[in-house]
Amino acid sequence: MSTESNIKQLSISPGQKVKQIWEHGDWLYRLAILVACLLVIVLVFAIGYELWQNSALSRQAFGLRFIYTSEWDPAITNTFGALPYIWGTFVTALIALIVAIPLSLGTAIFISELAPGWVRQPIGFLVELLAAVPSVVFGLWGLFAYIPVFIRPLSEFLNNSFGFLPLFDGPVFGPSRLAAGLLLAIMVFPTITAVSRDVFQAIPNAQREASLALGATRWEMISQVLVPYGTSGLLGAIILGLGRALGETIAVTMVIGNNLDLSTSLLHPGYTMASIIANEFTEATSNLYLHALIEVGLILFVITLIVNSVARLLIWRVSGRTRTDARA
Repeated sequence: MSTESNIKQLSISPGQKVKQIWEHGDWLYRLAILVACLLVIVLVFAIGYELWQNSALSRQAFGLRFIYTSEWDPAITNTFGALPYIWGTFVTALIALIVAIPLSLGTAIFISELAPGWVRQPIGFLVELLAAVPSVVFGLWGLFAYIPVFIRPLSEFLNNSFGFLPLFDGPVFGPSRLAAGLLLAIMVFPTITAVSRDVFQAIPNAQREASLALGATRWEMISQVLVPYGTSGLLGAIILGLGRALGETIAVTMVIGNNLDLSTSLLHPGYTMASIIANEFTEATSNLYLHALIEVGLILFVITLIVNSVARLLIWRVSGRTRTDARA
């Protein structure tokens, strides 16, 4: 038996020995990856558990009324309702996406498909540099330059021209939901653009060459081939931008006006869930007040999880449909 085993060992090539060594070490790699994934899951549940535990007083006092009522009076009645903050968060995020998505996709298409080589690198670098600007710098710029130079004239124009609509009802203050939404559009623009550019650059050149060979124009190749092919990646880029828009704090706090306003007008000051926490967390003088602010954070946490889960389902469906069409 020892002679046969020695013969087998001698017959193993050096490449096979290396392969056996790597296969022997695979379990360590797999274990490390598994532990890392489990830590992420544990971290998410730990955050949710802490928010749930530390908002107990508010949940017991107000129940579901906390979500759909608007009274916020910590000084006299000690009553709290989060509806204005939920409304402000969704309005500003929606404005940001409406403005940022076409600009971001257009820029990504230009960088990856249309721009000459000597322009492509500088523009890509500037987009990535814009993503590295701290949010407090955006807030200062928005407060002292963006609002006086751009937002106030735009708001006055909208109010004078379309003031009969509830969306543009006056008066014009400057700091407003519109200001916060447009500033968020600038902040999410580099995120969506950078990811979308990488999505377009990852599409095989065979897709471009095949569509052009069939007689498609450059625009038809981009709109009918590249965009559908990269839909799942583009959805992921948009969701990344939406996540930042929902959770952005300091820049929004500096330009939104911080007023408890539930009106539909975009020109009025308002609040978001992140800005109310940033403004009043250190001023919470009672346990119920503190727990109410933490419950606002819990609602924001749940909304973010729901949005990302729905987005992931959409990406899976789009990816599955794309693979099915490709096989057909």
